[in-house]
Parts: sequence; structure tokens; C-alpha cells
Amino acid sequence: MITKTTPSLHCLNGKSGENNADGQQARTVKRDWQTALSEAIRDPRELLTQLKLPVSLLEQSSLSPTFPLRVTQSFIRRMQPGNPLDPLLLQVLPLNQELKDTDWGSLDPVCDQHAMQGPGLLHKYQGRVLLVSTAACAIHCRYCFRQHFPYQQANPLGSQLPATLAYLNAHQDIHEVILSGGDPLSLSDERLSRIVEQLDQIPHLKTLRIHTRLPLVLPERIDANLLKWLQATRLKVVLVLHINHPNEIDQEFAESIAHLQLPGVSLLNQSVLLRGINDSAEILVSLSHMLFEVGILPYYLHQLDKVQGAAHFEVPAETGVKLLAEMRHKLPGYLVPKYVKEIPGEPAKYPIFG
Repeated sequence: MITKTTPSLHCLNGKSGENNADGQQARTVKRDWQTALSEAIRDPRELLTQLKLPVSLLEQSSLSPTFPLRVTQSFIRRMQPGNPLDPLLLQVLPLNQELKDTDWGSLDPVCDQHAMQGPGLLHKYQGRVLLVSTAACAIHCRYCFRQHFPYQQANPLGSQLPATLAYLNAHQDIHEVILSGGDPLSLSDERLSRIVEQLDQIPHLKTLRIHTRLPLVLPERIDANLLKWLQATRLKVVLVLHINHPNEIDQEFAESIAHLQLPGVSLLNQSVLLRGINDSAEILVSLSHMLFEVGILPYYLHQLDKVQGAAHFEVPAETGVKLLAEMRHKLPGYLVPKYVKEIPGEPAKYPIFG
């Protein structure tokens, strides 16, 4: 059970109002998020040692130079030591199976590059555009559909920012801008604030959507600077988190996410249906309940995008349809996510009904 709290903003600025044993006010320093990010594990051997798992598992590990291991200490703390099948570990541990799946899937499974109207500017759906804002992320999920994306050649926010803003100004039917990546919250608050200020000046824009996993895997990211620019924008903010399993939600995350429950900010979640991780109605029902408990609404359950190297995560759509039917029996409608897949060329995410 997660205890829902409403922590004071003083904690975000490095102060706590609690007294110590001597009656003096204690001071709790919240670590800088960049420091916490720098402590992410990149070596599979170090991860296995930390989890008290045999290093013989390295024989099953892929040492891909293009998409190496990366996982934060906060996310590791939620894994079960000694369990090689821990559902959080399986999402991040590179396996040799990735190198055997080269005949399955694509390097660009959702045709991002075909949809680019400029470097990193994707205009797939009516009324909204997506900006692939950065390659950086705090965690490398092994099923990531953008693990092969040409980030260096496709950055809409660097030298291309004037062209990006010109495109947005010229298309008055666009009402929503989506920041994605990588993870947009890997960028500094100073840079994000400047970008959002420029978006604010485009009158037909109404909504800013941010797709991120950082608040989950790096709770330190939710700090006073982040909240400042989120509250300063005139745009309606939608924060879409990525949480796949109830074990990912712990007290540390619950306390941090409470700060984002602000006027004008909507918190949604999207999950990916993954074999051996969350392909169980019991797990998915528990996830929906825990999301709601910490103030987040389930939004999408995605069928796995067929990215090369991820075949071992695939769950048949027929199985997903049965899982959703079970969820509908056990949950109120507002806690049942939409089961969808992305089909290149379709005008929206495609609902899967069976």
C-alpha cells in the first residue's frame, strides 16, 4: 500500500520541517537530479553484483555498443535481489536474444523518419506534432522503438529551432506540441523553459504534452525548477508517464509525483504489453489501481512496436484482447486503458478490440 502524501515544496529546496532527537530542526538535502543521473549503472556485471545475482548470467547478456545498459539506482532499488526474472530487471538487462531477433521487426517500426517534416519534427496526426527533443534518457528499455533513431541528424531544438518554430507558426491547425525523445526531461530546466516560452508565443497552440519516464526512474527530477516552468506556461500541460508494472511504483515515487498534481497538469500513463513482465490480468489490474492511488490515470496499453531485437517481448494481440476483457470485468471503465497499436500511415493509434 502506497501512502499518498502532499509533501511541502520546502523539501524540494533542501529543507525539512521535522525535528531531530535534540529538538532541533533537521535539514534533509534533496540530491541534485543530474548527480543522481550520473550514478546510473552502465555495466551489466555491476548491476548483477548489486542484485546478488550470479555473474554467469553475463553469458546471456548482450554488450551492444549502440544501445548499452543504462538504469538508475532508484529503479534498481525496486528490483528483487536474487531474482533473475524480476519484471523490472527484465526490462533493462541486455540479452543475447536481442542479437538473434534480427529477422523480426524493423529499425524504424513506426516509420518516424517517413513522417519527419524537418529534423526531428514528426507530423503524423491532425492537429498535433511531435518533437524528438533529445537522445538522452535515464534508462534504456530493451524494447524501445527509437533505439535506432538517427538523433544526431534529427534534432528539432538545436540549430533547427527557428525552422521548427516557423513550421508551427505556419500550420495554424496545430494545437498540440508533444515533446518526446529519448526523454525530454533529460534536458535542463533552463533549456526547457526557453523552449516552452517560445511555444507560448504561438497563439494557436493550446496543449503541451510531455512523454517521459524520468519522474518514475529518477524521482529527484521533480524539483522546484521543473515545477516553476510547468506552472508558468499558459499551455495546458499533459504529462504522459511510462509505467509497466506495479512494482515500479514505490513510496519515493509516490511522494515525488504528488508535486506534479497541479492545476492545469494532467497525469496519464501508457504501458507496453510485455511477455514475462505484465502479460497477466492480475498484474495489469493491480497497476491500474496503484496508478490511480498516486493520482495517475491509465491511458494506453500498447501492443509492442516491432523494433528489431525485441521479438522475445512480444505478446500476441489475441492474448492482449483476453487480458483487456478480464480487466473490464474487474475495473471501473476509467481505469481500463485503451489497447492500441501504431500502424504507419493510419490517422491515429489503432484500437485493438479482437
